[in-house]
Amino acid sequence: MAIYKDASYLQQSSSEAFDQDYGPGAAAPHAGIYQCMGCHREIGIAAGNVLPTLGHHAHTTSQGSIRWRLIVYADHKPK
Repeated sequence: MAIYKDASYLQQSSSEAFDQDYGPGAAAPHAGIYQCMGCHREIGIAAGNVLPTLGHHAHTTSQGSIRWRLIVYADHKPK
């Protein structure tokens, strides 16, 4: 689970960007933290970089396939 100290750095969003799962080796559409929906492992990645492939980590049968979901979006636009 992503952890933070100061909530003033975060903003809640209902964007559909947080509803999509991506397979191993897919390009990350947004910079941020992605979580594997089977085992809950998290990774930080820049937009356009490739999400970890099948060899990154193993799953048990009960965890299902590796599928990455954006859980924290890193907004890089200046305010």
